[in-house]
Amino acid sequence: MQTASQSPMPIPGHIDPVPVPRAAPAREDGRIDLLGMPRESVRETLEAAGWEPKQAKLRAKQLWHWIYNRGVTDFSKMTDIAKAQHPWLAERFVISRPETVEAQVSTDGTRKWLLRSPDRQDYEMVFIPDADRGTLCVSSQVGCTLNCRFCHTGTMRLVRNLTAGEIVGQVMLARDALGEWPSQPEGRMLTNIVMMGMGEPLYNFENVKSALKLVMDGEGLALSKRRITLSTSGVVPMMERCGEEIGVNLAVSLHATNKDVRDEIVPLNKKYGIEEVLQACADYPGANNARRITFEYVMLKDKNDSDHDARELVRLLRKYRLPAKVNLIPFNPWAGAPYECSDPARIRSFSNIVFEAGISAPVRTPRGRDIDAACGQLKTASEKKSRAERDRMAAEAAPQKA
Repeated sequence: MQTASQSPMPIPGHIDPVPVPRAAPAREDGRIDLLGMPRESVRETLEAAGWEPKQAKLRAKQLWHWIYNRGVTDFSKMTDIAKAQHPWLAERFVISRPETVEAQVSTDGTRKWLLRSPDRQDYEMVFIPDADRGTLCVSSQVGCTLNCRFCHTGTMRLVRNLTAGEIVGQVMLARDALGEWPSQPEGRMLTNIVMMGMGEPLYNFENVKSALKLVMDGEGLALSKRRITLSTSGVVPMMERCGEEIGVNLAVSLHATNKDVRDEIVPLNKKYGIEEVLQACADYPGANNARRITFEYVMLKDKNDSDHDARELVRLLRKYRLPAKVNLIPFNPWAGAPYECSDPARIRSFSNIVFEAGISAPVRTPRGRDIDAACGQLKTASEKKSRAERDRMAAEAAPQKA
């Protein structure tokens, strides 16, 4: 069965209310969603519904193929399952997709979806096409709890964790939209996944782990772990588990080289400091020169972008002997943001200093800015509207009284 959703529980301080389990919202129609279940759970669910063990095992294998290799959501289209069993399955089970509230396409080809869960919570995902790859930016939570000051998502309240089904459902929906069924290892537009959407994935570890296991399963979506990156703001206690139990590439939102600045822009630093985060990176299982850790560094004018900051970044990465790549991210503006983007010349100077030290430091080209799909801009459209505006729109949409 899917791991339960979660809700926030405050801890002392204002930095990061941590999620605790609560029951996932049940479907109003009472059916059980098979999407997001491990294979063994599908078999157990069919057996619990009344099938004999051998029959349940066979049907689970067939369902798995139709769900993850064919992208089929309609039981009546599963041609190797007897027609007489289709209504029985449809009455008890469902293979879901997130509801699409809005789909936008940027002038640069970036796509953004506003999605809605059965309990009417909104979240977003983004697809970024490039010449040699296509990257899906996947959300792990509705809202976020970290309050990073440069990030629009961080201004949202944390509502709950997404379930494993809701996380893998984003991948399934993207492949629906891209026409990438039946599943095939070569020739895909969607080649990479980054857990860099809304939320802190390591605060939803079990559901993220379950979803990514489905994505990586050789008989499932079959995407290599080398093509999946999980981004964290530095939840130190979970970083080693991520490497050992999931095994994907690690990206760390560093964004500063000293305590005062990082405390300001990444408040989690007050709980897990820079040096503690870097030591956890040094200890990350599987990290080596072939699988470097990516450090994300947003360029904020007159805040963290000096030549001194660049040299200090080099010093820290050398101190911990980290196989590192630094992604320099020009700040993506949003209404009310307290920062400005560094000047292009300043970014080039910073990048050159890091490059000259032998550490890759490319400047990320902003993508999807015109639809608020760029790094740090994700915040659901429903959250962007004021309560008064939402009430006004609801009133206008309501039928006029006679």
